[in-house]
Amino acid sequence: MKCAFCGQKPKNRCNSEGFDCTGGTLDLSAYALAENQGFHNLSDQMRAQYGNQQTRLEEIIEFSQRAGFTKLGIAFCIGLTEEAAFVAEVLAKTFKVESVCCKMTGLNKDEHGMSKIHPEKFEVACNPIGQAMMLNRAKTELNIQMGLCLGHDILLQKYAEAPVTVLVVKDRVLANNPMGVAYGSYWRQKLGG
Repeated sequence: MKCAFCGQKPKNRCNSEGFDCTGGTLDLSAYALAENQGFHNLSDQMRAQYGNQQTRLEEIIEFSQRAGFTKLGIAFCIGLTEEAAFVAEVLAKTFKVESVCCKMTGLNKDEHGMSKIHPEKFEVACNPIGQAMMLNRAKTELNIQMGLCLGHDILLQKYAEAPVTVLVVKDRVLANNPMGVAYGSYWRQKLGG
């Protein structure tokens, strides 16, 4: 599949006509599973009701309420401690909230054979598996990822027992706005877009 380069204008054909370029070859029976119906239907309900009127944080709150979640987890990068405190405070008005920082437990980079920024100094590694374990232990029902490093975010999602959604994607250059690269002419030129 190369939908991004489709000459059929997917915005028109796929969205308004429901065109199926796979010829019906996909097994879509997973949508009939109760464990999937709720998430899928809630998303469409909210889109129909609010359109483009909610921030991502508002969507997470609304979605979690509609799903019946009472306990949410936040896995955040230490560089977003203030932002995580704000989000936790907002969420705590409605939910029980657990939060866990990426540097929890003080993993020694030397003991794990990890690259260091300053090889001569002690450095603590991020601990996304530990974050997932702590959120699992707390029995969160939905986890919110805030600014974890690429790779660490993958490990959190792999080991978390509850579903994970993303509030912040780390982009050190573009102030955590990774799509800024698609909107700035300098970045498009640099990357050959």
